[in-house]
Order: sequence, then structure tokens, then C-alpha cells
Amino acid sequence: MENIALIDSFSEFKDIKSIDRVTLMSILEEVFRAALKRKFGSDDNFDIIINPDKGDLEIWRNRIVVADGEVEDENEEIELTEAQKIEPDFEIGEDVSEEVKLVDLGRRAILALRQNLISKIHEHDSTNVFKQFKDLEGDLYSAEVHHIRHNAIILLDDEGNEIVLPKSEQIRSDFFRKGDSVRGVIKAVELRGNKPAIILSRTSPEFLVKLFEQEIPEVFDGLITVEGVARIPGEKAKVAVDSYDDRIDPVGACVGMKGSRIHGIVRELGNENIDVINYTKNEQLFIARALSPAKIVSMNIEQYEEEKNGKKGRVNVFLKPEEVSKAIGKGGVNIRLASELTKYEIDVQREGIEEEDVELTEFVDEIEGWVIQEFKNIGLDTAKSVLETSVEELLKRTDLEEETILDVQRILKEEFED
Repeated sequence: MENIALIDSFSEFKDIKSIDRVTLMSILEEVFRAALKRKFGSDDNFDIIINPDKGDLEIWRNRIVVADGEVEDENEEIELTEAQKIEPDFEIGEDVSEEVKLVDLGRRAILALRQNLISKIHEHDSTNVFKQFKDLEGDLYSAEVHHIRHNAIILLDDEGNEIVLPKSEQIRSDFFRKGDSVRGVIKAVELRGNKPAIILSRTSPEFLVKLFEQEIPEVFDGLITVEGVARIPGEKAKVAVDSYDDRIDPVGACVGMKGSRIHGIVRELGNENIDVINYTKNEQLFIARALSPAKIVSMNIEQYEEEKNGKKGRVNVFLKPEEVSKAIGKGGVNIRLASELTKYEIDVQREGIEEEDVELTEFVDEIEGWVIQEFKNIGLDTAKSVLETSVEELLKRTDLEEETILDVQRILKEEFED
């Protein structure tokens, strides 16, 4: 009876966790053999018969009959007198099979056995979850917010699996409440102890690729390919797309009429500004497209013999003075993304700068460093470039006050008048 009571609970557990019958039998046998080995020193001469569906369990110990007083190993040998108590016609040299009751193992051993069994089933379940999600790395996945911590959001999927969205993998503008559905990509799956840690990411470039696949049928069908992605999560991204079908405009298909197709992706990413550009193997043209909306006059490309820090080479890009700030973008975002997308270090230079022009850093004794940095952030790093830009434009593109701008221009003018 105690055998049935012990196994019944695990039969129910099997149904909840969807452990197949063969696997459960294997786990049960492994656990019981470990218990027998601890009790008797060896499990080699035991037969274990298990039916987990009905809760049946039988353990039989096989021993050889020896003459009274000649037992050397009590686990594998039995005296003739003892054997004949089981069956009167046993003789020396015959095999005796005797059923072992769980109660014979002792109460403490049974409790340990039960705990070990629960642990093994949990371990098996964790291994299955690990394998399942390991195969999903890089795939789009949705789960519901279960609770919110200061450094992560804990999500649960439909099967009750716990998924972690760390703060570092959240878009800056992300704000979720309990019960909200959250989408991201499975970034990593790790075993921590015996428990799988499933990490979701919304900042990964792969998340943007998967959103393109989901929202744009031509990308999903393979008619349009995403050749490269560079993004500053929640702020700006550049996506290079291509098509092997000349009849398809890859950029137009991705953006849609009046931005209808890209709009859902932008909204999902917290209004991240997405530039979609045509990919080309012509590197000069690709770099020029990556620096849009700036218009390039010319460029010189220096190829590295081997990649350095993930870059294929360095390129000097020449632009008209009024285009420099567009190429660099606010805070250097545009040039940074273009460099990441093209895998080139990009240096922006103004076309036709006269030799007598002076770098702003030469005025560090007269102009504060943070003010100089404000100008450099919008691509103005020489005296003439600042003087040639109107005060109205500088007010619009920097965080400087009008008085500060006028003071700087006065200092620079004095330099050139001298």
C-alpha cells in the first residue's frame, strides 16, 4: 500500500509536467537503485518493476542459497535455513528472489528517496525547458509581465516559464505594468545551477530584424533581405535592405505608403527613428547612403589589411560646410550609426577649408571646453565653421544661449582680425 501512495503523487506530477512514461520510469528506477545501493551496498542483484501509470512498484532481491554459516555477503547470499522459510524445497546453489518492501528501507531512507525523486523530476523539467529555449535563441518571443524589479522585469509565458527582461535590455522609454504583453528576442539561455535563465532583449539589433520579418511580408518571404542593422535603442536606427528581384523597391516596400508599414515597428520601439537605405556592394555608394541626409562631395577610402575593432577601413568624407552637421547628427548619432552599419571609421571633413582656419581647441584658454564640445557635436570644430553659421542656426542645433554664442563668435573674429 505504501508503494502505491508514494508513486501516485508522481503519476500526477507526470501529467502536470508532461513527462513521458518511459522517462518517468527511468527516473524512478535511477532513484530507487541509488536508495538500494545506500542500504545494501550494491544494487546489481535487484530487479525493479515499475508501472507509474497505476502506481505499482515491486523490488526483488536475488540471492544464492548457501549452507548455514557460510554466508560471506549477506546482500548476495542467503543461508539454506532462511531460504527454506520462503520456500521449503529450496536447495543449496539455487537462486532465491525475495520482495523488498519500502518499509524495509527505513523511514528516513523513504523521505530522502521522495525528495531525490522530486529533485530529479524538476531537473529533468529544467533540462527540457533549457533545450526548448536554446533552440529559440534569436527568435521573437512574447510573454506577460508577472512582476517588476528595480533591475529587471520578470515575465511568464503561456506555459508558466519564467523569462527575464533586464534593465540593460529595455528601451529607455519602455514602461510596462503587470499583465502587459511584452515582445523581444530570446538573447541568451543559460543554466544557473539546475535552473534555466532565459534572457529577453528589446535593445538587440536582432529584435529590429525580427520585427521587419513579422511586419513586412516581403522580408518574411525572403524577397527582401536585411543586410545590416545599426541602432541606438529608442533613439535612432539604420537598416540596410536589398532585393534580388529588380521589380521590388526594397526601401519603398519596407516603409510603405506614407510610412504605413514602418509605423508599427517605430511604435513598438518607443518611436525610434528608423532610416531604411538601399544596400549595395559599391562601398562608396553605401557609405554615402549611410550618411544620409547629408550629401557627400567626395571620399577617400583606406582599406585595412585585416579588420581592426570590427572595422574594415577608414574613410575621409568631404562635404560642403552646411552638410557637415547633417552627416554628424545631433550628439554624433548619425555618423556613429553610419560607421557601425558600413564597418568603416568615418572622418568628416569640410571641402575647401582654407589653411588659415584654426581648430576650436586652440581657443581652450578663452572658451570653456563644454562650449567647444557643443559646437563639435554638430560638426563645427574650426573657427570659420562657427563664424559661417548663423546665430539662429546655432541656437536651433545646440543647447547654448545666444549670449554665449555671440561671445564665442566675438573671440573668433578678433583672432582673424589680428
